[in-house]
Amino acid sequence: MDTLLEIKGLTTEFATDEGVARAVDGVGFVIGKGETVGLVGESGCGKSVTALSIMRLVQDPPGRITAGSVMLDGTDLLKIPEKQMRRVRGNDISIVFQEPLSSLNPVFTCGEQIRETIALHQKMGRRESRRKAVEMLRLVRIPDPEKRYGSYPHQMSGGMRQRVMIAMALSCQPRLLIADEPSTALDVSVQAQIIELLLDLKEKMGMSVLLITHDLAVVAQMADRVIVMYAGVVVEQAPIDSLFSDPAHPYTEGLMASIPKLGARLERLPVIPGNVPDPLNLPAGCRFSDRCPKSMERCLKLEPPLFSLAGGRMSRCWLREGAEK
Repeated sequence: MDTLLEIKGLTTEFATDEGVARAVDGVGFVIGKGETVGLVGESGCGKSVTALSIMRLVQDPPGRITAGSVMLDGTDLLKIPEKQMRRVRGNDISIVFQEPLSSLNPVFTCGEQIRETIALHQKMGRRESRRKAVEMLRLVRIPDPEKRYGSYPHQMSGGMRQRVMIAMALSCQPRLLIADEPSTALDVSVQAQIIELLLDLKEKMGMSVLLITHDLAVVAQMADRVIVMYAGVVVEQAPIDSLFSDPAHPYTEGLMASIPKLGARLERLPVIPGNVPDPLNLPAGCRFSDRCPKSMERCLKLEPPLFSLAGGRMSRCWLREGAEK
């Protein structure tokens, strides 16, 4: 598969009163053309900061990208001027944020916000950009799009607002869509509709998708490959089938064990004990060591590298040493 986006050594830090917190620490992965990659992990593991770093939307101060590269077809997005990066946003890479009500401007109609995006990036006039905005509302299956063009965000349901955000993100036909928790805060039936919509639009437009979520069920439905993050680092990468059938990191095993099983007895679900470590006070060894049931003395002292395994898999665990391909 041809590579669309390649990230190497991406590091993003935030200055706080207590010190510097490294939210993303040397993250690297590849997204192929037409591929859907799932980025999963607990809240606070660095998923959304990774997405913002790719788009160069980390607020400075207090945040700052301090190292790494984000290569889009041979161009490092971290080194180009801001004016050029503004052309990349929307045209080449778009993002759907997890809370549409706070992302949409409450004083402009939803249709006008889509139209403005199209006019800005595609250099269209008002009439042509309005027609395209109505087409996008129809594409994301909003009923009566001509009428809904004039609706304000507060006049739409959560699911409809999320569709508006998707329409806005796809209005310039980007090559990569970053979907940050696209179904969070929606009820189950609406979640299913949004996921089905994204799958359909991906096939129609032939774009790549970086799906950021903590919901492994959504990942299983949409992703071709999964990247698992913990405390700012990648701890596992694997094709979707291998990850679910044979996870290669104890943290991934813990995530899998916490998924409710259909038909299982009603009992307390297994949980991963403890909490994600404080980014201002990370452990000396493996960042998962104090929560890991398989932790060894070595894990407490030395941080493991990301071992490359057979079948395109990777695992940051000392138990995988010697199993490298």
